[in-house]
Amino acid sequence: MVGITEMTNWAVDMIDVRKTYSRTIHALRGVNIQVGRGEIFGLLGPNGAGKTTLVKIMMTVIKPDHSYGTILGRPLGHRGKLAVTGYLPEDHRFPPYLTGAQLLDYYAALAKVPRATRRDNAKRLLDKVHMTKWADMRIDKYSKGMLQRLGIAQALMNDPELVVLDEPTDGLDPVGRRQVRELLLELKGRGTTVFLNSHLLSELELVCDRVAILVDGLVARQGTMSQLTEHTVEYRIQFDGDASAIRAKLLACRATLDGHIVSVPGHDLSRVNEVIDLLRSANLHIELVKPHRFSLEDLLIEVMDQQEPVIARAVTKEGGA
Repeated sequence: MVGITEMTNWAVDMIDVRKTYSRTIHALRGVNIQVGRGEIFGLLGPNGAGKTTLVKIMMTVIKPDHSYGTILGRPLGHRGKLAVTGYLPEDHRFPPYLTGAQLLDYYAALAKVPRATRRDNAKRLLDKVHMTKWADMRIDKYSKGMLQRLGIAQALMNDPELVVLDEPTDGLDPVGRRQVRELLLELKGRGTTVFLNSHLLSELELVCDRVAILVDGLVARQGTMSQLTEHTVEYRIQFDGDASAIRAKLLACRATLDGHIVSVPGHDLSRVNEVIDLLRSANLHIELVKPHRFSLEDLLIEVMDQQEPVIARAVTKEGGA
């Protein structure tokens, strides 16, 4: 692995990351991801896309076959920057004989957090994740949701500049997921960079400034939700009645008719008003006018459909090599 030593404005700047398992399984095929300082960044993709592999490479749990890049302006694996990075792995395992408070103290000590700071941080974070009541209970008595809350607190014990969370809301109920969202937004407000890997696309959509979509080891798209869904923007006009008599006129306005809904693509409000006038001229009653764009789920499905030919070419090329 070749390191880049110059400072950058990116909290995470990963370039051409490649990883192959057993010589035949290409988990990452040349991933490029940039995460701005102080933003919440989401990594999404289907199962087997390589998301957890990328996270583990960032955290030096595994080594890439090839990679350029930096974390917090220093090469991957820089000890000083790892010391100010918090990490919650997927399917984490904690020593079952420790209490919650002991576990937080233990992991913070490994990160060389001073004893007094460990004590203060543990008290504060147990309260943040609503676990104060169970601080002195052994971990083997915890539920999955309680373990997840404790894991999030553990990742924040060293007051990190960057926190990397792999499936942070796994096992949490809706109230717990909302509390985690509020905590992440609070971290962002303090200038902490948050890197999220999650299957819960609705959760990412609510908190992320930008996202990257990973499909079969390739970054298919990366950007803000507005940037990634700009091509899907449309206005949907719901009406009551039969619009078949004006279908041709609607098509001339680049609108599409589906039952009792007319869809008008783009941001052109003059065209929207033209369509509304057409509907009214046909004595149809307007019930709802609503802007619409793709959700993350819609976007992921679209990207996966479009990426299949690219993946097929990549597999053929690798097989031929």
